Amino acid sequence: MNIHTKFTNMTITPEIQDYLDKKLSSLDKLINPNDTSVSCQVELGRTSNHHKSGDIFRAEFNLMKDGRQFRAVSEQESIIAAMDEAKDELIRELKTFKSKQMSLVRRGGAAIKYMVKGIGSAGYSAGSSLGNFGGHIGGHVGRQLKRLRRRG
Repeated sequence: MNIHTKFTNMTITPEIQDYLDKKLSSLDKLINPNDTSVSCQVELGRTSNHHKSGDIFRAEFNLMKDGRQFRAVSEQESIIAAMDEAKDELIRELKTFKSKQMSLVRRGGAAIKYMVKGIGSAGYSAGSSLGNFGGHIGGHVGRQLKRLRRRG
């Protein structure tokens, strides 16, 4: 994973750099760290130099994976809290995307399974998850198989 870091209106200390590396290493559970096609841009900084209180630190993570962009932004009173919140938001987005992909794969597999079951059984309407078209095909094939069995 390629990581690019940018700092705005602040100086970086070794403690902040170590903390950032630790937070980004927690993404290794969801992303292969050896994948060079994944890139992450991190921007840390102060929103302005003249603020004395309030949400003055900002952390922004932009991750590109498989042509998709995942983005997390946080503004907090400390840079550590901003990094924590942005990292949590990025992990939440990655997990949501992964579960949607798995759901699509499972639904596609279930549609194929129902279609195959419908062909072998005359009374079972295949393609209930495919809408009217899938049900029509499954019912038609089932009726044809039933006619062939009667003749044989």
